[in-house]
Amino acid sequence: MAQDVSLPKTLTYDHDKRVMGWPSFYSYHPDWMVGMNNFFYTFYRGRLYKHNSNLNRNRFYEVDNDASITTVFNDGTLDNKIFKTIALQGTNPWTATITSDIQYTGTIEDTWFEKKEGVWFAFVRNTGETPATDANYALRSVNGIANSTSMDASTPSAVLVNYDVNAQVSGIISIGDLLYYGTIPTPPANLTPILCGKVTGINVDLRAGVNQLVVDTTITGGALPTAQVLYYLYVKDSIAESHGVLGHFAKVTLTNTSDTQMELFVVQADAMKSFP
Repeated sequence: MAQDVSLPKTLTYDHDKRVMGWPSFYSYHPDWMVGMNNFFYTFYRGRLYKHNSNLNRNRFYEVDNDASITTVFNDGTLDNKIFKTIALQGTNPWTATITSDIQYTGTIEDTWFEKKEGVWFAFVRNTGETPATDANYALRSVNGIANSTSMDASTPSAVLVNYDVNAQVSGIISIGDLLYYGTIPTPPANLTPILCGKVTGINVDLRAGVNQLVVDTTITGGALPTAQVLYYLYVKDSIAESHGVLGHFAKVTLTNTSDTQMELFVVQADAMKSFP
């Protein structure tokens, strides 16, 4: 279990012969602690507290805390894998964050889990930044698209980006994806993509010569090209796509903010070998 060593921790020891170790870290840090008459008491800032006596779990010294568990999936150590889903066997779903040695962080909100046959299932979404950073461009949710032939920017919230009829515009690009472009670099070494906006429509009628995207450039960070465009690319909506997280291992941290009792028995991950 990964912990922030810069903060004080309270550790518990389990005498059960199946454990015989230090299984838990607690966020409270008492001035003094004592066990008496089968109860556990601590002193904090001159006040006496009796533990395991209130109805709210994870509340210590009138402060609510989150519960978290960190584990690592590392089967097939030398194989590069795509971690697609997380499954939880327990009474409630948890929020999950997933990191690897190669790709950006993935995430699953507790509300995204679906219960099937007593097990909570959800697929891993890649967390990204808007506008995207260099770390985002390694994601499988990023794809190139042909250069445009013209643009009608008379309505900033519905800019029409026109493409040649031979360009593959209506492939896997979807409404909600983010469109980026690159311009003639200034200075020459600067090729960082620029956020154009969010795709709100896809109009394709090749017989009529229509092959265009409708883009909302008024979103935060959106900008129209001010120089000649060299290329376009798009980033899939992180909620809609399910490309997973790529890496040799996956580090998963589960977090729960509930103040009621819950149980978690098993954490599972569905992974497949990646073939470049």
